[in-house]
Amino acid sequence: MDGILPIYKEAGMTSHDVVSKLRRILNMKKIGHAGTLDPSVDGVLPIALGKATKTIEFLQETGKTYTGEITFGIATTTEDMDGEVIETEQLTTPFPSDKILAGMRELTGHITQVPPMYSAVKVNGRRLYDYARAGETVERPKREATIYEFEMTSGPVFDEKKGTQTFSFLAKVSKGTYIRTLAVDLGQQLQVPSVMSQLTRVSAGGYDIKQARHLDDIAQRMAEEGTLGDWLMPLSTAVDQYPHVALTDAQWDRIKHGIGQPASLFEPITEKIVLTYQGDVKSVFAWRPDKNQYRAYRTFSIE
Repeated sequence: MDGILPIYKEAGMTSHDVVSKLRRILNMKKIGHAGTLDPSVDGVLPIALGKATKTIEFLQETGKTYTGEITFGIATTTEDMDGEVIETEQLTTPFPSDKILAGMRELTGHITQVPPMYSAVKVNGRRLYDYARAGETVERPKREATIYEFEMTSGPVFDEKKGTQTFSFLAKVSKGTYIRTLAVDLGQQLQVPSVMSQLTRVSAGGYDIKQARHLDDIAQRMAEEGTLGDWLMPLSTAVDQYPHVALTDAQWDRIKHGIGQPASLFEPITEKIVLTYQGDVKSVFAWRPDKNQYRAYRTFSIE
C-alpha cells in the first residue's frame, strides 16, 4: 500500500500512538505521519504509507486550519490546559468583541513567534520540552509564521464566577505556527493571561477532516475487506501544490539515468516541479541555479 491515509486522531492519543496502531492493523512497518498533534488535540493527521513516506516533507510544507477556544484570565506552563497554572487574573468585566477582534487583526499576516518551552524545537541539541521538564530555562529562537485568517466564530462568553472569558475561533496558518502561542500572543495584545483551552485541526497537508478516518473504522474495513479502497489517497495528492509535468518517453529515459533537465522543461523557472510518466508520479525535481538545471530532489519510482 502506497499513499496517504488521512486519520482522525482522537484527543488523548499521541501521533506516535496512531502510527503504532496502524502498523498492527495494516501489518506494515513503513508508515509515518506529517505534522505532530499534541495529545490533547484532535483532528486531521495525514499518514503516509509505503513509498508515500517520501512525501512527508511536502505534506508538512502546506498550511493548516484549526478551530478551537481561547480563554482569557489564566495562563499555564504549556500554553494549553495540559500544563500547570502559572498565572491567573480574575476579569471583573468582559472584553468587548471589537477589542478582541482588533487584537486578532494585529496577529494576522506575517508574525514572529517564540515557541513554547513545552515544544519539540531543538536548542543546542536538546528539545525544549526536555529543558522544561528538568526545570531549566534556555533562550528560545524566534520563528517566522504567517497567519492567513484568524477569526472569531462564536462567543465571547464571560464567566463572572471564575473571572474568565472564552470564545471560539478559526485560524488558517502556515507551517511552523504554534497555535498555543497564538492564544498567548492574543492575551498579550489585551494585557491579560490567556490559554488555548481547546483545539481541533480541521485540515492539514491538503486533507480535510471530512476525509479523515477513525482507527476503529479502518480496523473493521481491513478485517472485512482486506483493503483500504478509496480511503487511501494517491501519492500524487501529497504533491498537488507543485506544477506537474508529463514526460515524453525520451525525457523519462534521460531522467531514469540521472540526467538533469534544462529550464525549458518547465517555464517560468519554479522552485519545485513534479514529474509524471504515463500518469504516475515519478519524482520531484528542484531548480538548481548553480547547475542551471532542474535536478532530482526526491525520487519515488524509476520503474
